[in-house]
Amino acid sequence: MPDVQPVTAYPLIEELCGYRDWPAIPGRILHKPFSFYLDSAAVNFPGARYSYLGCNPFLIFACSGSCITITQNTHQEILHQDPFIALKKLFYRFKLMPPDQTPPFLGGAVGYFGYDLARVIESLPVSAADDIALPDCCLGFYSTVIIIDHLQEKVLVASSGFPETRPAWQQKLAQRDINELKTALSLSPVHDASVCKMPAHTAASEVTATFDRAAYCRAIQVAKSYIEAGDIYQVNLSQRFRCRLPENPLAIYMRLRRISPAPFAGFFHGADYHVLSSSPERFLRLSGSLVETRPIKGTRPRGPTTAEDQRLLKELQASEKDRAELIMIVDLERNDLGRVCRYGTIFPKELIRIETHPVVHHLVATIKGELTEGSDHIDCLRACFPGGSITGAPKIRAMEIIEELEPCRRKIYTGSFGYLGFNGETDLNILIRTIVHINGTFYFNVGGGIVADSDPEMEYDETMHKGKGIMQALGIITDNSWKTRQHL
Repeated sequence: MPDVQPVTAYPLIEELCGYRDWPAIPGRILHKPFSFYLDSAAVNFPGARYSYLGCNPFLIFACSGSCITITQNTHQEILHQDPFIALKKLFYRFKLMPPDQTPPFLGGAVGYFGYDLARVIESLPVSAADDIALPDCCLGFYSTVIIIDHLQEKVLVASSGFPETRPAWQQKLAQRDINELKTALSLSPVHDASVCKMPAHTAASEVTATFDRAAYCRAIQVAKSYIEAGDIYQVNLSQRFRCRLPENPLAIYMRLRRISPAPFAGFFHGADYHVLSSSPERFLRLSGSLVETRPIKGTRPRGPTTAEDQRLLKELQASEKDRAELIMIVDLERNDLGRVCRYGTIFPKELIRIETHPVVHHLVATIKGELTEGSDHIDCLRACFPGGSITGAPKIRAMEIIEELEPCRRKIYTGSFGYLGFNGETDLNILIRTIVHINGTFYFNVGGGIVADSDPEMEYDETMHKGKGIMQALGIITDNSWKTRQHL
């Protein structure tokens, strides 16, 4: 922990509005830069009790490599250092002391850590095109958060009064922020993203990809040659699609959450870009010193009939290839956690379990651990980042091969999005099933794990199954058909 005396606050928590009124809230605030929505869209999923929204951060932390920008009000500071170290020094200035029996997130840092932030952790080759102008990491620091409790059917607002340091002034600022939010929500017109009509079908000529089927299959064969040579056991290989649409990104997100609801979904409105995620995968959940990670490996599409759906589920459940792939990643994640967790505390709570989502079935594992006395949440993030389920094993060599085989940098894709709470609670997803919108262009990646006995054609088809929800939300497909051409 940094040797800095934190400012402590006791949050105010009030009921905001009736539960049935909450669906209007996203459309009232998410048009603002640096607003967010941490969306438990799959509300019946275990652990998907709360959703969170916020805007107007009192501080913004962004970095590209080791170049860090910290913005507070009109003041901007530029630093050149390890962003994880800089974030620790900044984040631990603030500490919340919430009452008992409150939601896990009451204020803190919300945003994303892009996949390419790994370059400040490991020395990686540089060959893929860096063609999207986005920060490697962007976090807003929020003192006021809207909380939607889907279990108790309540809508709450919590405010700490940060960055004010004096307790009496904290309470005044917190109450002012709550009152202003209530007024804004009652007066603000609902943003037009609440209208979720499907866009017109996007012609295949308007969609480009980094691979066509043949090129993706050739890349898989190269990956398999590395496996046969003993360089790696598996590697996650992805392809990126892009299309231009005159569509509101929030409207696209609202369609995506309806088509493919997910427990770790979310929307982030950056400075001039948007992140839209329907992720089913939790990367890290930390509560105090307790850590949990839930890697996903193994996928089958949902069947068109109940009988076909059950056949595909049982096929996944019986697949030795998919089970072996998941166990490899469990071993990798246990090794990563071993850098920051107490010896003997790391164990698989669930080794292999089936999870069913609207578009696909997945195999999932759950691994738990307990942090050492000298380790904190940001140390754990750095030790495990990026998640092993989206790199491969061994991790560093797999990332080197990803850089060689994927034509473009992943940027945000397969990084993490979520919150780090000032109260010692953290929850981060893996940024899969995710769209990035910038300057009128929508980008999304789909990929899968490649092992020794992977069939290239089947692996390509699996990526299409994973991308189906996104393609439908964007209007690229209206059924199971998919056409594209290689990006030139």
